Amino acid sequence: MKLVTASQAIPVHIISGFLGAGKTTLLKHLLSQKPENEVWAVLMNEFGQIGVDQQLLPQDQGYAVKELLGGCLCCSSQMPMQIALSRLLSENQPDRLFIEPTGLGHPAQLLEQLTEPHWQPHLNMRALLTVVDGSRLHDSEWSKQNLYADQLKAAQIIAVSHADQMNHADEQALELLQAEYQPYQQIWLKTAMGQLTLSDIDLPYAGTPRKIQPLLRVQQLFNTGEAMPEIKQLPYHYVETAQGYSVAGWKMPKRWVFDFYDLLDLLCEQKDWLRIKGIFQTNQGWKSFNFNPEQFNYQSAEESIDNRLEIIYLQERAWLEFESLLMNCRVDQEQK
Repeated sequence: MKLVTASQAIPVHIISGFLGAGKTTLLKHLLSQKPENEVWAVLMNEFGQIGVDQQLLPQDQGYAVKELLGGCLCCSSQMPMQIALSRLLSENQPDRLFIEPTGLGHPAQLLEQLTEPHWQPHLNMRALLTVVDGSRLHDSEWSKQNLYADQLKAAQIIAVSHADQMNHADEQALELLQAEYQPYQQIWLKTAMGQLTLSDIDLPYAGTPRKIQPLLRVQQLFNTGEAMPEIKQLPYHYVETAQGYSVAGWKMPKRWVFDFYDLLDLLCEQKDWLRIKGIFQTNQGWKSFNFNPEQFNYQSAEESIDNRLEIIYLQERAWLEFESLLMNCRVDQEQK
């Protein structure tokens, strides 16, 4: 898949939010601020098979709107999103792009996809925006859902919609929510009827760009001062830092197969981490791992496009020994 080469990377805004939070209303107001001489594009995702939101957006010249229906572009196979986005960019060559995932989406996963190496020359990621319905903050059963929390944690900017309809209980809940998420150093904005200006949200993506490098064992071979090989395909290792946390990760070819029990033992033996997430093809089938300090969860998983692992941590660590042990878990013929 090849993108039309742009003269420069275009600004990209992800506007996430739980069901009914007011994403489309806010998006309509932002689109109304388009300069006459620019083309803006919107990639929308609806969980159902009949698109409605697209019909609510401006149909005038200067806007390019494309929908992805039937599923979540954050969580499902990357291929439909990759194709839709590639076509949107190549056919319309927009000056700015807005992406509105379904209210059931996980924006952090979408952000991970859009910061992959092959997109970096084309996309200039801006601050991720999450919209929350201020008039429903008093409803603890609604606001405590895991998906709602995931969307808030991913955000750099949180737009509190329906601010004109908030009651005293909502205002108190907002104060508690802001205190809970204070470590994330987010920007909180109140809005009614989607009234935000583009300048309010047009801020750089705060995460440190992902440092894509060959596997550490390969890097060790180039410590003599030789030029590192260019990353063109898997496998690779990366490190990124955002909001005070660091992530070490590995992406490896789908054809690699790992011994399930060796892999499980290795992950369980790790120390001083905050989160371990991964998906691997093993000799017991595809398995996903989702560890937090209180719970080690692993289960069968659907087939993935690759093997991948991320470890979130606070302390710097030399990862070469861990990577060597990880590679020793492989059982595929290529390893022999």
